[in-house]
Amino acid sequence: MSQEPNPDAVLIACLDQVAAGDAAALKRLYDQVSPRLYGVAMQVLRDAELAQDALQEAFLQIWRNAGDYRASLSPPLAWLGLIVRSRALDLLRRRKSQRADRTVPLHRDDPGDGPDLLEQFADADPGPDQRLQQSQLAQSLHHCLAKLDRKQREVVALAYFRDLSHSELAEQLAIPLGTVKSWARRGLEQLRGCLNAFTRGLA
Repeated sequence: MSQEPNPDAVLIACLDQVAAGDAAALKRLYDQVSPRLYGVAMQVLRDAELAQDALQEAFLQIWRNAGDYRASLSPPLAWLGLIVRSRALDLLRRRKSQRADRTVPLHRDDPGDGPDLLEQFADADPGPDQRLQQSQLAQSLHHCLAKLDRKQREVVALAYFRDLSHSELAEQLAIPLGTVKSWARRGLEQLRGCLNAFTRGLA
């Protein structure tokens, strides 16, 4: 009567093969453990799509770092679960940071409240290799945004600096979707014309 293989031994063998660059072993590993690891990601993220993203990121890390695994220090599933949980927490922090960025006011009435979105863009500090080029771009964009009607400027900035869709803009600003689209179209046309003139030194 044959004895069932030890589950840990099977996973350890897979990890050894992955560490040696065996892509087929990575697929076998994924097939064996992904349902349980997906559950770990779901516990952190509570979102099916984000959990799948975290799982994919984790397996990329496993592919790169399988050689770091030490069976003497941790069971294989615990090591894999730690990687997935870490990736899920990173993804959760990124999502929270993106949401926080979207809530930064475009304009502040009280300077003591801190910089608004336009000021943050204008004050960006690029690396030394691109400092002059990016500084000029930031200045021209800030200059041209300032020329727009306030409502057009708000729609354009929210749409492109915070990556909001027209429907999200309409909901956040409490204005009709058609109005948002009209303001965005006119604002972009004016912004494009101003930037073209500015870069030619005509603004």
